Amino acid sequence: MIAPSNPFFSLEQLMKKIAPDGLDGKLPPVESWHPENCGDIGMEIRRDGSWWHEGDRIGRARLVKLFSRILRKDDDGCIYLVTPYEKVVVHVEDAPFIAVRVDRAGPAGSDQVLAFTTNLGDVTLLGPDRTLTVRYSGETLEPAPYVRVRGGLDAKLSRPVFYELVDMAVPSEAEPDILGVWSQGVFFELGRSEE
Repeated sequence: MIAPSNPFFSLEQLMKKIAPDGLDGKLPPVESWHPENCGDIGMEIRRDGSWWHEGDRIGRARLVKLFSRILRKDDDGCIYLVTPYEKVVVHVEDAPFIAVRVDRAGPAGSDQVLAFTTNLGDVTLLGPDRTLTVRYSGETLEPAPYVRVRGGLDAKLSRPVFYELVDMAVPSEAEPDILGVWSQGVFFELGRSEE
């Protein structure tokens, strides 16, 4: 998929550059990589979280996990796979990740911490820097909740995770008809209560 311009680099050498600590180690510094080579090779992340290349589904979980670690959203609003050698655009139907689990640490209330796990194993702690937003469909007004994972990249909450959040919802102290959840001292609005 992504090949360095130097033909003497092996896939193993590229892997060591991109993921020196392995696929579960720290994330590579994609924000500091500014390769000149840029293109579109038909990469796509569909609404269900599946990854595709030129119309074929990428079925190798380790490859998808590697790709997910080198995603970056740039100022142009596009999402790219980035290596030190080149970057390629990734067409994303909705969000690059899906939040498939939520866990609560601490007693319920403003001091609790909500941790979301994505379909690719990323864990994000909801708080001042990792926010939750709810967008509404223009036609159906169906809520679509998203949590920030990293660097402008969001995870759409799966329906079961959103229902868990709704079960945790409490009224806002400022406006009791607004329901939301607390995490790390920040209140995140989920919606208005139905009277």
